[in-house]
Amino acid sequence: MSTRAIAFYKPYGVLPCFTDSEGRPTLADYIAIPRVYAAGRLDQDSEGLMILTSHGALAHRITDPQRKLPKVYLVQVERIPDEPALERLRAGVLLGGKRTRPAQVRGLDTEPPLPERPVPVRFRKNVPTAWLEIIIQEGMNRQVRRMTAAVGHPTLRLMRIAIGPVRLGDLNPGEWRALEENEIKAINQLSDR
Repeated sequence: MSTRAIAFYKPYGVLPCFTDSEGRPTLADYIAIPRVYAAGRLDQDSEGLMILTSHGALAHRITDPQRKLPKVYLVQVERIPDEPALERLRAGVLLGGKRTRPAQVRGLDTEPPLPERPVPVRFRKNVPTAWLEIIIQEGMNRQVRRMTAAVGHPTLRLMRIAIGPVRLGDLNPGEWRALEENEIKAINQLSDR
């Protein structure tokens, strides 16, 4: 049987699994491909790129923190971070007794052109927001949200736009596409470093 691997745009509010005893939206509401499983997670309140595959070794290359595959996020945070807050994110933040690896972090000058969310982001008239691009090479539970909160800037919206060489591109929420052979080869090459 050939390897199946897809890039999926997980919408906000969808669980990153195929079943839920409480009847909440899951991947099964969007993907009807047998025997593909999520290579990593993206919590219910986050949106963006997930990779699903039938190939265990490929999933391991994507999720293994020792492989250091970069994951790129667009993050809307509460208040405008100053340079010391950004430097703390770049240097690594202590979360639950463990320091995160250094991250690449930059402020965005303009709000990225993202689709509307079904549930609007919390808005407070007297509290400005800022957009950051954050690139990490590990995947601790709710890591980006916990990192921004640790430096005093809680995450309001989080979207993953890339995992290694695979980009979200022009997919719309709920859409998926097959990974190209060159993307799979690039994942293998990047994770061999």
